Amino acid sequence: MKFNDIPWKKIGLFAGGVLFGTAGIRVLSSKDAKKCYTHATAAVLRAKSDVMATASKVRENCDDILADAKDINEQRALAEEAAVIEDKCEEIADTSAE
Repeated sequence: MKFNDIPWKKIGLFAGGVLFGTAGIRVLSSKDAKKCYTHATAAVLRAKSDVMATASKVRENCDDILADAKDINEQRALAEEAAVIEDKCEEIADTSAE
């Protein structure tokens, strides 16, 4: 194999990748990077807490709305039942008067 036949471009790219990867690992594992990761994680946890609090409030409001809706439907059903009974009483009174 001749010196000119060696794929120097591929070897250079490989060596550059190894060097870049090694430097990248050093940067990512530095104290400053860890501090940044810690602050980012803390921010995510705070955001999660806020979202969960909001979700709890929404759920409580939905439960209240559902309970009120059930009460409204119950009152409506009682009123309709009373109207039917009143109509029947009027029918009976009309038929007995004839």
